[in-house]
Order: sequence, then C-alpha cells, then structure tokens
Amino acid sequence: MPKLHTNHAAKKRFRITKNGKVLAKGAGKQHINTHMSSKKKRRIRTPKFQVHETLVDHVVKQLPYAQYAR
Repeated sequence: MPKLHTNHAAKKRFRITKNGKVLAKGAGKQHINTHMSSKKKRRIRTPKFQVHETLVDHVVKQLPYAQYAR
C-alpha cells in the first residue's frame, strides 16, 4: 500500500474542525500590512470561512490524515 501524501498547499489554507466543518483562511495578509492595525491582522489570521459543501470532498481528499466526520 503506497503512502498517502498531504497536499501542502491545502494544509496551509484549510482546517477541519472537530464537528466536521472545513474552514478556509481569509485573504489579504501576504504583504503590505504596515497600514493595518494589529486587531485587523489578528482577525485575518484565524480561519473563518466555511468551505461550500460541493468543494468539501475535494479538500478532504487533499488532506488524507485529517479526521473528517461526515
């Protein structure tokens, strides 16, 4: 049986919660952050957008070792 490899791009962008929701990180924190307040940067850091149900299977397939409960 070959090893399953996690997609590292998906690992950086998505998180699966204990209840089985797939959350995506917010955009807008890559560069030019000097004008932002610390509060705004902190809010962007946490994953907050729930992935649409049609795309959940694609994300879960890229994260084979994540505990996903349907």
